[in-house]
Amino acid sequence: MGRVSQGCIVIVLCSAAAFANIKLPAIISDNMVLQADANDRIWGWGDPDENVTVTINEHEYRATSDAGGKWMVTLEAMKSSEIPFEMSVAGKNTITIRNIIVGQVWLASGQSNMDVPVITVLDANSEIRNATYPRIRLFTVLKDGGAINPVEDCNGQWVICSPQTVAGYSAAAYYFGKALHNKLNQPVGLINSSWGATSAEAWMSKSALKAKPEFAPIIQRCEEMLKKYPTGKADYTIAMAQWQKEAADDAKKTGKPAKQPTPFDPLIPPNGSSLLYNSMISPIIKYSIKGTIWYQGESNADRAKQYQKLFPSLIADWRQHWQQGDFPFLFVQLANYKVPSVWCDPEAWAELRDAQSKTLSVPNSGMAVTIDIGDANNIHPANKQEVGRRLALIALNKCYGRKTEYSGPMYKSMKIEKNQIVITFDHVDSGLIAKGGPLKGFTIAGADRKFVAARASIQETCFMRSDKSVIEVNDAAKIAVVIVENPDVSRPVAVRYAWQDNPESANLYNGFGLPASPFKTDDWPWITENIK
Repeated sequence: MGRVSQGCIVIVLCSAAAFANIKLPAIISDNMVLQADANDRIWGWGDPDENVTVTINEHEYRATSDAGGKWMVTLEAMKSSEIPFEMSVAGKNTITIRNIIVGQVWLASGQSNMDVPVITVLDANSEIRNATYPRIRLFTVLKDGGAINPVEDCNGQWVICSPQTVAGYSAAAYYFGKALHNKLNQPVGLINSSWGATSAEAWMSKSALKAKPEFAPIIQRCEEMLKKYPTGKADYTIAMAQWQKEAADDAKKTGKPAKQPTPFDPLIPPNGSSLLYNSMISPIIKYSIKGTIWYQGESNADRAKQYQKLFPSLIADWRQHWQQGDFPFLFVQLANYKVPSVWCDPEAWAELRDAQSKTLSVPNSGMAVTIDIGDANNIHPANKQEVGRRLALIALNKCYGRKTEYSGPMYKSMKIEKNQIVITFDHVDSGLIAKGGPLKGFTIAGADRKFVAARASIQETCFMRSDKSVIEVNDAAKIAVVIVENPDVSRPVAVRYAWQDNPESANLYNGFGLPASPFKTDDWPWITENIK
């Protein structure tokens, strides 16, 4: 199988005969957490037709390896338990896995905002000092370039969460896991497979990308990238120089400023289509999980319109390969950030957020809105505690039956009332509030499609009469709406909220203190409409 590392391609050849003794994947190892109430799978390699016995306490599971030396057993479902146990795997040799517990296992993936470690974020020293959680176990899939074809194993190990181990772990994943652990009082296993500056297509299988003709340009870009570096002799510096030359040539043709290179551009491994799926997802895809948390999108912002189809396709792809049905897929909407204009067009991040919102139509999905906790000057906002908490609120509600609110206000519908537009929302049982002063962040447009700042106000006790006028009624008929208007727009047709890359003034929340998601009521063409 071929493996791509940074700036080069290395060809690695493996054969079943190389296994000889029983071998287990890295993720099946000491300190691991098995998913509770699931038929966990244990798998590995040996000689062809080798008899393998997996023993847990007094339970034995038997398998015979196939002609390629592969074998797998499926365990009976176990209840969550912090009592550690051992598992032996016996063939021609015997392997003993120690200190196993059973609980809730979540996969964390995406790009740098999932990858950034605890040591770099808010209150790091205090958080690390107090991170004694022996029932939280952390497994990081080590970065190893990208693979041209799916590989069967990765590098990594399960570590017990402690002040000595947590500093380098994914901050978003850790705070999510800690919140679940504290609320559920169960062990939590966290698998971090993420890489900074990577695009969504790098995490998708080839079959998923090939299934839809509109993704053909993505595959073509990767193929062209691989052709440019067939011998692995082009190092990072040469590749970046080539990228800059091509960007300059494009700028001359289009008359637009040349885009600046990012640490890993699509022309440089591992950011080609399917390369990280092959090297960092494929090796763990048999491992039973409760669900996935995902923080990614920055690297796809210049193709936000395409992301509307790309992201749901990624979710469907993972669910198909995991063979666990529609497991929960929770994701983080991009935070507010002042994007450099040379990176992508203005409003591209706003469009990417809208594409993420539309992905909520995918069954068993959930979105944590972070439009209020970003940093205009740092693409990696420091408050990962709140990111983890908001993701955990979704998981607790959707996956564990806790009936508390998990989302801020979500746009539901609009009505045009003469020179006003009335906006209704979901997730407002606790009411609507304007945090810190008058309601801000709304714009309004007429048929000319020119958006201007709007005056917005919350109306808590109102309903629509048959003549569409708004009147006050008693508490029994309360609904929460926002009235949007501008005296210079006499015939409004559309409203947008927080529709900027860094909408600092947006301050609409519900009574649970969760922010409203950015939205637009129009379906006018996107600035990223034709970028593939």
